[in-house]
Order: sequence, then structure tokens, then C-alpha cells
Amino acid sequence: MDYNSNRKNLILPEYGRHVQKMVDHAITIEDREERTKCAKTIIGIMGNMFPHLRDVNDFKHKLWDHLAIMSDFQLDIDYPYELLTKETLTKRPDKIPYKNSRISYMHYGELVEKLIEQAIKLEDETERKHLVVMIANHMKKSLFIWNKDSVTDERIFDDLKRLSKGQLVVAEDTKLTEFKEYNQNRNNKKKQKYNPRKKK
Repeated sequence: MDYNSNRKNLILPEYGRHVQKMVDHAITIEDREERTKCAKTIIGIMGNMFPHLRDVNDFKHKLWDHLAIMSDFQLDIDYPYELLTKETLTKRPDKIPYKNSRISYMHYGELVEKLIEQAIKLEDETERKHLVVMIANHMKKSLFIWNKDSVTDERIFDDLKRLSKGQLVVAEDTKLTEFKEYNQNRNNKKKQKYNPRKKK
């Protein structure tokens, strides 16, 4: 018996061994025109195997790429598309440049620190106060997501003062948004927006 386990591994198993055999045969055809005709027939068979993907962008292009890959880029024909190269296929992706900037409080994130920097630069006192309250409210929401048990306005004010190195101080009579109340308001609005019993 000739078992598949004794045969060479398939390059693209989703197309099966029969299609791989067709590709191997196409490589051996000496006449270039006949080789191209054979390749087009194989592409038609490959496309019929995945009819639900025909509407996907560049589906035909992908099939020709797969044909080239299955032939180990040895199928010398006139391809209708510019194909990827073997070097491109095996090339390792470039390293993603990660920022090395340190964030003082991970639960607040880098955005809060940038907002604080901008608030410090603001010359208009009224605008600065409004921005500071907005930053504090955002910090409270972020902290609530991180830790629901120890969220107080005083802690937010202290963290804001520490992050701004004492340059931003919230007025003592400032009351931040209650996050539980904020979530309740959002849920109520959603219920009002979609109410199947509401008469039109």
C-alpha cells in the first residue's frame, strides 16, 4: 500500500494531493504554450474548490500566487499577474519599532500624560481648568476599569498633581462624574433608543 505518510509533504494541503500532482506534471511539460494552458486549467480547478471566495478581492491573483508556491517557483509560464518572489515569501518581516518611553501609571496610559503636558502649556486659565477637569474625569474612568474598589476623587486629584509635578491642581470643590451613575445613564439611553413597545 502507498500511504500518504510515505509521500512528500504538501506545500499547500488545502488544495489536496491531486492538484499538487497536476502542478508537478505541468512543470514537466516542455512546450511553453501547453504549459500555460495546463496552468490555466489548474487555476480553474483551484477556483472551483473555493467558490465562496470568488467575490474576495484579488482572489484570482491569490490563486496564481498559490500555483507558483506549489511549483516551488519552477513553473515557467506567462503569468497574468505580477507574482511574489520566493525571496519575498521567505523574508522575515521588519522589526516593529517599540517606544521605550516609560509610563508612570499604566492604568492611565500614555494619552493622559500627553494631555497633562498640553494642559500645562495652556496660557488661558479658563481653558486650562476645563481641560484639567476633563483629564481628571478620564483618569477616574480608566481607574474604575482597572480597580473598582479604590476609586475616589481625592486619589485622582493626588495622581494628577503627581503626574503634573504639582503644576496642575484641581479646585477643592470640584466633583468628578460618578462612574456608576455614568454607566447607568448610558444604559438608560440605550433602552430609550431601542424600545420595541414604544409606539411610533
